[in-house]
Amino acid sequence: MILPAKTLPMNDYFRHAASFRDSAGFVFRSQGLYYRQVNQSYASNYDLLIDSGLYGILVVKKLLIPHKEIAENLSGVGACYKTLLPEQLHFVSYPYEWCFDQLKDAALLTLQVLTIAMDHGMILKDATAFNIQFLHGRPIFIDTLSFEKYDASKAWIAYRQFCECFLFPLLLGNYLETGLQKLLMVWPEGIPVQMTAGMLPWRSGFNLGVWLNVFLQNRVGAAKKSVRPTPASFSKEKLLNLAEHLRTTIGKLKLNARTVSSWSNYYEETILSNEYLQSKEKIFSDWIEDIHTESALDLGCNDGYFSKMIARRTPSVVASDFDELCINRLYQAVKTDKIHNILPLCIDIANPSPAIGFRNEERTAFLQRGQSQLVIALALIHHLVLSHNIPFSLLAEQFAALTTQFLIIEFVPLTDEKSKQLVADKTSFHQPYDESAFEQCFGHYFVIEQKQIIPGSQRVLYRMQKK
Repeated sequence: MILPAKTLPMNDYFRHAASFRDSAGFVFRSQGLYYRQVNQSYASNYDLLIDSGLYGILVVKKLLIPHKEIAENLSGVGACYKTLLPEQLHFVSYPYEWCFDQLKDAALLTLQVLTIAMDHGMILKDATAFNIQFLHGRPIFIDTLSFEKYDASKAWIAYRQFCECFLFPLLLGNYLETGLQKLLMVWPEGIPVQMTAGMLPWRSGFNLGVWLNVFLQNRVGAAKKSVRPTPASFSKEKLLNLAEHLRTTIGKLKLNARTVSSWSNYYEETILSNEYLQSKEKIFSDWIEDIHTESALDLGCNDGYFSKMIARRTPSVVASDFDELCINRLYQAVKTDKIHNILPLCIDIANPSPAIGFRNEERTAFLQRGQSQLVIALALIHHLVLSHNIPFSLLAEQFAALTTQFLIIEFVPLTDEKSKQLVADKTSFHQPYDESAFEQCFGHYFVIEQKQIIPGSQRVLYRMQKK
């Protein structure tokens, strides 16, 4: 479908800071919408993508983000072949913010797209995890310009990138007792094979997939530095077998059950009482009854108990927690229950994802992307103040920057058992730590609309509106 041309102000064009690597085209924003320009250099590949039926089948299967063609060069940049208006994303996330199963599903999606592309005479020229976003509760391929005409005589040029961006992190998450996020922050473009081989335990070598794709690849890579390799013979059958081998290997991987977790059993074991939880749920439910927002951010969501409640009435919910096991559990529930408007993310609000990449503009900081109409912070404030030594004043300022309208937040006093545990071994923390100091700091930015002690506890729930 080709949309009619429209006239734009000359200055209403903003090229996306992350869209500069591919000479085939780029992403830009105009009048609040994101577009993708297809350059003349990519014309033949784009036509093949459309004419071969590949685009159509990928869209029907909900594997590739759909787009509409615009009849005008909206960017005004030369060498324009087509202008595309893709379905707009509610929220942009990055691989180092995903849990294990999100990265796993993104990897399997990439292999599925590759296989279908080969059946239509095309192949993926790159295989970075940044080609994937999560939309309507599932991963979707967003880089329309990643496809090129398939040459059966050549190997899959993106194989190493796929391993570094998907397979290697997943193997480390499977074998090691650590989360993926810190590793992917160190190597956002993919974890090198030599680092992966060095970190994996020796017993992993008994797995054929690990031996072939990690240890053998590492040996071959080292040999290539001293010996000129002999060109190998390739075929479509070999590449399809490779894709199936990778799919089988990845399909068997699971997040290591011994991965360090602080709160994955919060509601089962560490919750104060059933009365507390039921009362808190009732108050929360009553308070959100007259809140009508398009977006919500649940900070410290644990396994998403309250995220699911707000998702029944809010189109877009980002549920974040620093605990990967909690987020992995929530992601599995979102898939099973087909909750299409919750995006689970691994975010430590005390140390959120920064702006990184070229000029620190390629990947936007979470705090810039996370702004929502409603922010929820339940059973979180005492961890930030007592564990991370962040004063009320700075937290109030940060929450005010994150929400455009409402804040529902829980104050946990020092007399609470959880607070006592947090300060048991501390010699100092920011004081005064009490309701009065809390309300005074947050009162600079918010009007307290409602306040209620949660029965079964000494905790206080607040509903605030931004001034």
